[in-house]
Amino acid sequence: MKRRVEANRWGFVGAGKMATALIKGMIRAGSAEAESIVASDPDESARARLAGETGIATLSSNAELAAKSDLIVLAIKPQAAASVLEELRPVVTPHHLIVSIAAGVTLQALEDGLGADRRLVRVMPNTPALVGEGASGYCLGRHALAGDEAVVRGCLESVGGAYLVPERLLNAVTGLSGSGPAFVYMMIEALSDGGVRVGLPRDIALALAARTVLGSAKMVLETKLHPGELKDQVTSPGGTTIAGIHALERGGIRAALIDAVEAATGRAAELARESAASNRPGRVDESRIEAPNSPVESPRS
Repeated sequence: MKRRVEANRWGFVGAGKMATALIKGMIRAGSAEAESIVASDPDESARARLAGETGIATLSSNAELAAKSDLIVLAIKPQAAASVLEELRPVVTPHHLIVSIAAGVTLQALEDGLGADRRLVRVMPNTPALVGEGASGYCLGRHALAGDEAVVRGCLESVGGAYLVPERLLNAVTGLSGSGPAFVYMMIEALSDGGVRVGLPRDIALALAARTVLGSAKMVLETKLHPGELKDQVTSPGGTTIAGIHALERGGIRAALIDAVEAATGRAAELARESAASNRPGRVDESRIEAPNSPVESPRS
């Protein structure tokens, strides 16, 4: 059973895809009621769509949203961060917990924009939160309380899994789990195409491919066995699976997937630097934005 989050008034700045996924996921999991959530967005059509899909209240004013919220989620594009933070600064108080899912906007940038004593958490979620199977990394600001972490973790775990990491590893989280669903969708599509190539109807091929990926992922999570060991359990000497694995290795599947995560991580770092530049003059400490090839530390949890 998913963990229920203690009652809070949730305010989402932004009504885009990620905000929608989190809001739908939280309501679906029962971790928040629609009546306790409000969202703001300058786009009237976006507000109408989100309200229609979720039943929550929407506003055009970020300042009004802050007045109605205990916890504010910044579900915005990094290019909009400077103007949104400027708008929120006069109305955000130490009472508010600020959770940012804006890619590349550092804790330092959030402090500079909202105030150095603000309670901050950065999160990198992914869209499978919509179906309760999200994978999120998060890090805490200097003034975040133990209770703040519990609230954020409870929210994220109500829609999937949540992992505390140092801030400098959030670009890597972005490259793996943030972008990773797109890589997996391509794998499902390719497996489905393979099924059609050997004679299966498209609908059956797609269902078999999707369920094969779903079941295999659950095997990894639930058995705790290494993927290589699970692979070997399927691979008989001289059999069909080893023939397929040989074809995949010949096509460079491992290197391609590793390269994809590395490329996405590198782009996340580039976006962070671009976001830092857009928030100048002199407001972002770029030394806190790590290059994609920085040494990796063990997460704190």
